[in-house]
Amino acid sequence: MMILGFYYMVPLVSVICGLWVFVSKRKHLLNTLLSLEYIMLSIFWFMSLHLTGLGHESYFLLFFLTLAACEGALGLALLVSVVRTHGNDCFSSFSVLQC
Repeated sequence: MMILGFYYMVPLVSVICGLWVFVSKRKHLLNTLLSLEYIMLSIFWFMSLHLTGLGHESYFLLFFLTLAACEGALGLALLVSVVRTHGNDCFSSFSVLQC
């Protein structure tokens, strides 16, 4: 029973670490996007452990993984667009008043 709790704690600690990086390291857009992908991977890991432990089917996991891949593609497209328009991905160079 102790080992089962350990398997559930590791993904939860990974989510907390990803959230900490997302909140604290917000200088570059690429760091923020990478931490979001890490959070999604950790949530996928936790859900796969939880759903397979309960004996459920994994169709929801495939749906979640599809949404995570779409989120990553949109983030990469946003990063490319920002770098093309502003020249870098630093949040300090962005201005709300500019169009």
